[in-house]
Amino acid sequence: MRPTVSIVVPVYDEAGAIEPFVAAVSAVVQGVDADFEVIFVDDGSTDETTEKVRTVSRRSGVPVRLVALSRNFGKEAALTAGIDAARGNAVIPMDVDLQDPPELIPQFIRKWRDGYKVVYGRRMDRASDSWMKRSTAGAFYRLFNSMSQTDIPPNAGDFRLIDRAVVDALHEYRERTRFMKGLLSFVGFKTCHIDYSRPARKVGRSKWNYWKLWNFALDGILSFSAVPLRVWTYVGALIAGLSFLYAVFIVLTTIIVGTEVPGYASIITIILFMGGIQLISLGILGEYIARIFLETKQRPIYTIDHSRSELDSGPL
Repeated sequence: MRPTVSIVVPVYDEAGAIEPFVAAVSAVVQGVDADFEVIFVDDGSTDETTEKVRTVSRRSGVPVRLVALSRNFGKEAALTAGIDAARGNAVIPMDVDLQDPPELIPQFIRKWRDGYKVVYGRRMDRASDSWMKRSTAGAFYRLFNSMSQTDIPPNAGDFRLIDRAVVDALHEYRERTRFMKGLLSFVGFKTCHIDYSRPARKVGRSKWNYWKLWNFALDGILSFSAVPLRVWTYVGALIAGLSFLYAVFIVLTTIIVGTEVPGYASIITIILFMGGIQLISLGILGEYIARIFLETKQRPIYTIDHSRSELDSGPL
């Protein structure tokens, strides 16, 4: 039987990128022995993205479906919505900017047919990214893998093929603060990678800035590690030990030398240091409590605007 493959593409204000993306994907998949569908997830776009998807779907060489969210929920929620809507035996999440080369799709499928349940693209050349972005990305992967029991492969994004078994497993993970790279690694299954050079973005501009990337990294670490909480036990023990040693020093100095007049500078320094430590620890606690608060409300990860969606256009 010919397998079916769903290509999931979250988009936000990407009207100019829709047509080049569909053209590039259509050209690649024509020679692949599989049926394809492209699922665009409109994450609350304010431009003509929805209209462009509808226009392209009428003349595309592959079936194109549209999942329109009621507002901007963020890329992780949009990616979840697309995976939930996928009907294929395998799902390939991709970015619409063509930095995820469609030419890798046939290689992904060959590895999948060899028995691998997850085939991810590993970016070996990120010359298109700035030095700052490459450096911070590398630091994040090292920090995450050192703190979490779930390792995520360095330089691997969302671009990968996941088998239906993996998709069904992901349906069981419904946390609201989502870090899909971590979830895809957490579910396990037989995995391999394909190396590729990451090209420059061909259309539009990135919606990610460093503040958003910082918050995204924070969500990833706090979702998969309790080390930021546990470390304050050791910090507290260290400070308590140093305080005890300092107290012994003061007592001995007083006995041997005599009473000294306390210094204003040393007192203020200690007070400010301890106050800063306490505020940092409270901030870490607050981050975890905020996530507990969001989870207990059990709100949906996303909401679909069915009046704008075309969930069933195009047969497989």
